Amino acid sequence: MKKVILKCKLKNHEAFEQKFKDIKFNFSPVYWQHNRIYVPKNYKPNSNFPKLIMSTEMKAVDKPAKYYFIMKRHIEDSGVDIVEKTAVVDYEKLVNIILQLGFRPVAEISRRRKELDMGDGIMIYLDKIDKLKGYYAKIESDLAPNDSVESARADLEKTFKTLGESNFVDAPYYEL
Repeated sequence: MKKVILKCKLKNHEAFEQKFKDIKFNFSPVYWQHNRIYVPKNYKPNSNFPKLIMSTEMKAVDKPAKYYFIMKRHIEDSGVDIVEKTAVVDYEKLVNIILQLGFRPVAEISRRRKELDMGDGIMIYLDKIDKLKGYYAKIESDLAPNDSVESARADLEKTFKTLGESNFVDAPYYEL
């Protein structure tokens, strides 16, 4: 799936969330997510190499954790992210495969997350990252084959600015 993703460090996460409540959109309950990020051994920033992510999600304490394998590749010259996500049954075996393919672990990110599905392939996430101050919002927009990346990114920026936010963040959470 091709996506345009834009993150922003929020001035006030409660005010940000309230703006959605005012128009009758509610974020999901908070859930916990932990990601382990792997890159190829010859990885260089801005090189279009894929990142592999092993993700654990706990949406409720009375339900078992869910595990996902995510392949994410940011194409620098186009601003597009290619993201594929699949459920995993045996977490440990898949991590073994990742390591045997020559990927190395580079970071672990834990977060408390709320999500809001806006429809039409647009998701908004409200993140509190462990070990980072403040809250972050992320908007992901699926791209149709003929969509303009520049136009989609401009729409996401306009959305944030309409909500009073403009502190955009291009780096992944583990680089902040």
